[in-house]
Amino acid sequence: MTIIFDKAHEQDLQQIMEIENSGFSKAEAATKESMLERIKIIPDTFIVAYDEKQQPLGYIVGPASTKRYLSDELFEKSTPNSPLAPYQTILSLAVAPNKQKMGLAGRLLAQLATVAKNQGRHLITLTCLEELVPFYEKYGYRVDGVSDSKHAGEIWYNMTRLF
Repeated sequence: MTIIFDKAHEQDLQQIMEIENSGFSKAEAATKESMLERIKIIPDTFIVAYDEKQQPLGYIVGPASTKRYLSDELFEKSTPNSPLAPYQTILSLAVAPNKQKMGLAGRLLAQLATVAKNQGRHLITLTCLEELVPFYEKYGYRVDGVSDSKHAGEIWYNMTRLF
């Protein structure tokens, strides 16, 4: 299968939301409005994996930040990426259920890392649930402790990958 990595397109919002809602609980998932805002405001760091028919298979998205760790506010309101921000965040990484276990999530992480390095970022930062810690460790991320996040009433772990 041919995979093409490109920015998110507004016409793909419905399919992106289906992937988002398949990967996150209702409380964790982004709203359609916030996802559309991300498509419009941070297109350079909203990367979608498309198949040869231009169907979204998965995506990764997050803004650049001046803060080392994610705050809950980042999930609610998007701001344009500052060229001076030293950190790249990941708010969502999701792959369609029928396309999982094919290495696509790892390839999306690599794509975002390339963009972040090219933009002069020093580190990628994310939060995840405990069961996903081993997945991210496999790609060079390390646990920096429990996050202050109260998102969806879950316990989140700060993870970072230094370049």
